Amino acid sequence: MSWIFLIAAWLCETAFTFCLGKAKVSVDAQWWAWISAFGLLYVLSAVLLAKAVQGIPVGVAYPVWTGIGAVGAVLISLFVFKEPVSFWKIFFLTTLIASVVGLKSVE
Repeated sequence: MSWIFLIAAWLCETAFTFCLGKAKVSVDAQWWAWISAFGLLYVLSAVLLAKAVQGIPVGVAYPVWTGIGAVGAVLISLFVFKEPVSFWKIFFLTTLIASVVGLKSVE
């Protein structure tokens, strides 16, 4: 069950990065709506992470949460917000994924 909480926390983290990107290009009431959604998802992500660490060591759960959250943020930036792709961005993204998988495998 703890891994389900961690996956839900990751989804919330990825969603709040999407909201942050949308807020960046919004004004007035739209900006407030995106920032409100960002805040709600941010808190929900932290609460779900706190639930996850009840069954997963913090030294595994937190790096996995931040790692897969970073991967989600980069993928959103590339595919949704059309940020430029570079060799180094893909290289380090791949390294990050390998690190998260490696950390999980030694748990």
